[in-house]
Amino acid sequence: MTLTVNGRARPLPRPATVAALLRDCDLDPAVVVVERNGAIVPGADYAATALEPGDSLEILTFVGGG
Repeated sequence: MTLTVNGRARPLPRPATVAALLRDCDLDPAVVVVERNGAIVPGADYAATALEPGDSLEILTFVGGG
């Protein structure tokens, strides 16, 4: 299936979840915020949130600094 992640098409095998996408992107779930189709996905729901073809996701990472 193909999703749009941060404005770019990205293939991902089915079935897929937000947690699987983050693993595929090598991202730590503890330091990201995921928006799926305009709604924030709570971190506790990443493993249970199924992704569907055509979903649009924005993944934001926290950056520390001073």
